Formats: sequence, structure tokens, C-alpha cells
Amino acid sequence: MTRIIADISVSLDGFVTGPDPGPANGLGTGGGALHTWAFSEDPEDRRILGEATARSGAVVLGRRLFDVVDGPGGWSDEVGYGAGEAGRPAFVVVTSALPASLRLTGLDWTFVTTGLDDAVATARERAEEASERTGTELDTVLMGGAATVRSAFEAGLVDVLSLHLAPVVLGAGTPLFTGAAPRTLVQRSVTPTSTATHLTYEVLR
Repeated sequence: MTRIIADISVSLDGFVTGPDPGPANGLGTGGGALHTWAFSEDPEDRRILGEATARSGAVVLGRRLFDVVDGPGGWSDEVGYGAGEAGRPAFVVVTSALPASLRLTGLDWTFVTTGLDDAVATARERAEEASERTGTELDTVLMGGAATVRSAFEAGLVDVLSLHLAPVVLGAGTPLFTGAAPRTLVQRSVTPTSTATHLTYEVLR
């Protein structure tokens, strides 16, 4: 069965956006520094990004994050999940209502209105279908936002936690794990680069 990997960039003080995030300012004030590594020319950053997107069979995101990436200043052919890397995976959005319109019509979107558990199950099915089709074991990736990752973590849905720790203190913004239930992690890898420290943890059940 495909692994479920929560993969997200975070500041040294635990925020995944800066202050005042919104559809026109998805990462909040100063939050762009969180993703510097994803645009870096550092060979290790490029390797980590390329390997992660290549093994993504399906990606789960919350509605707020979807509204950002599908908004006018969101993803494009040059910027977005896996842009310039491997083929794009299926995307599954957790939402209470379907969007009125869709800008990114060239991507494979599925909208699940029955909760996070069903969204993760749907994404896992899509990732397993892609694994069978390609003959490669692919993952289900939870890319955010913070509430989606935290809820999945608390529900015991996450197998692997992949954090990209940016060398920035934001002071405020959207916290990743404030109020999260305790869980035990086992550190599996640490890769420092010029722009981030990439951390991988196995989440114990």
C-alpha cells in the first residue's frame, strides 16, 4: 500500500506562512522565504525536489490552499507542484463545497466533500492506480495547508513527515503543530543545504 507522506516547509519558529496569508498573498508577509529551497540551484535541493515529485502518485490539499494555487497569482507552467520536474500527479482537494470555477483546468483535480479521511482514501487509490500503471511504487502526499497536515497527523493517517526547515524566523503566521496531539517520531534522514535543512521522520503508530 502506498505511503502517506506529509511534506511541508516550515520556519524555525514553526510557521508554514508568514502573517496575514490570503488568496492574494498565499504565504503571508515574509513567507516566501519558506520555499527558497524549491527554487534553489543547490544540487541537493534539486535532488530532493525532483525525487519527491517523481514519487508522488497523488497529492492532497485543503480548500484554502487550493484557492491560493488556483487563484490569479497561483500556479502556472513554471511555478507549482512538480513544475519542470516529473509528470504532474492527481490532486485531491478537501472541501465543503465545489468551486464555482477552475482556472487550472490542465491538472487532474478531484474534490472530496465528505472529509479528510475520504480525501486521503481517494488519493491513496489514485496513487495505487498510478503505481500499477507505471510499475513504480508511488506515494500519497499531503502538501498542506497546516490544518490539513495537522488533522491528518492527529488522526494517525501520516506514515512519514518530511519537513523543509527554512533558516528564517517569521514571528507570526500559520503554526504547523500548535495544539497537536503528542506523537512519537523516528528520525530517518537529515540533509542540510545552503537554503534549508531537509528532515524526514517516520511516524510511529
